[in-house]
Amino acid sequence: MNRRVVRNILLIIVALFCANVTYAQKTLIDDVVAIVGDEAILHSDIEAQYQQALIDGVNYSGDMKSHILEQLLIQKLMLNQANIDSIIVKDSEIIGQVDARVNQFIQQLGGQDKLEEYTNKPLIQFRVEQMEFMRTQMIMQRMQEEITKDIKITPSEIRSYFDKVSPDSIPNIPAQYELQQIVVYPAVDQKEIDRVKGKLRDFQKQVSEGRDFATLAVLYSEDKGSASRGGDLGWYSKSGFVPEFSAAAFNLTEKGKVSKIVETEFGYHIIQLIDRKGDRINCRHILMKPKVSADNRKKATEYLDTIAGFINNERMTFEEAAMRFSMDKDTRSTGGLMINPQDGAVKFQLSEIPAEIAKAIQGLEVGKISKPFQMIDERRGKETYRIVMIRKRHEPHKANMRDDYSMLQQLMEDRKCKEAVDKWIRKRQSEIYVNISPEWRNSEFEYKGWVK
Repeated sequence: MNRRVVRNILLIIVALFCANVTYAQKTLIDDVVAIVGDEAILHSDIEAQYQQALIDGVNYSGDMKSHILEQLLIQKLMLNQANIDSIIVKDSEIIGQVDARVNQFIQQLGGQDKLEEYTNKPLIQFRVEQMEFMRTQMIMQRMQEEITKDIKITPSEIRSYFDKVSPDSIPNIPAQYELQQIVVYPAVDQKEIDRVKGKLRDFQKQVSEGRDFATLAVLYSEDKGSASRGGDLGWYSKSGFVPEFSAAAFNLTEKGKVSKIVETEFGYHIIQLIDRKGDRINCRHILMKPKVSADNRKKATEYLDTIAGFINNERMTFEEAAMRFSMDKDTRSTGGLMINPQDGAVKFQLSEIPAEIAKAIQGLEVGKISKPFQMIDERRGKETYRIVMIRKRHEPHKANMRDDYSMLQQLMEDRKCKEAVDKWIRKRQSEIYVNISPEWRNSEFEYKGWVK
């Protein structure tokens, strides 16, 4: 059964670890605030997470520092039990996630040097600290899964819960939509593809003559995420790239070597190897995307108009048209049915629908097809044209067993998981040594068993 992380327990402890290494300044007196088992909680631990909470705009009605301390106490309880239960996380399980996190920080701050300046640490030290943060987070998640593993929700329990709960406690569900789409990528002229390849061949020649690849990436690469870093993508294993890119990148064996031109769903690339360690590489690239002509944009719109005509004239259903004509591999096989990434369901609240699609369906009747519209595929960074249809509109209503069974099941599962975790925490409080320094013993705690 899919388990959600109990939010009130992880509110602070899953804050970006960079905050911990940024704000734990040397000027703080690192007094021991509490000891759980043989693990200490320091004043700097609390202060670091407090500063990050202020930056993140966390709204907490009580004493924030007391709340943070309690989250750290709970963390120590769980890590202590995980050690007893031999719950471990291997480096191989977290390297990819850490690489992605560090690369995201570098991208957000504008380069490796900016990250090192921000954290006041060399990149290698920051990466090690990120490894420990990710390890702790994953151990916590596995401990909660262990605590809640026996929870099973039956239909009769849900029905009983729904029948007994106060009507005022039944959630209101806003209007929801089930949407289908047909997506096409406008054609690109061969002349334009040749132009892009010619530019990349020229870059290859310049690098072979001594020009710095990173400088060319800054000037010309169309990958906004890496261009400012000289095209540096960071450390990745083979699975971290799309297959075509991965094959070309991992074929490079000599540092500084530049690949042949590689075509992927994102565009055309050349790749330079920076370094290799085991089954991971660090490389940089230059990405160029062929431009779509005005004539091909018009043709894409006309093509979608033709498809809509087939559907409106009942020559085929929307589902059949999507499976036959849509170029979006994520929704083509489901007849164009869109899946809400928030919960994996097919219903969307209006606030969850991408802005371009929300605009296209404004005033649209159920079963009618929108006019073709342009939308950028954010994952691939490519221009698309699409039509959408509202398959079904669910009016605002009080949650009920027929229409909202999955949501009610999740609500009950969350409640039972929280109860199980609460019970576990209170039990462990009485079993493990906990000592809180006198000045913190009057803190506002949710669980009253910390001070013995």
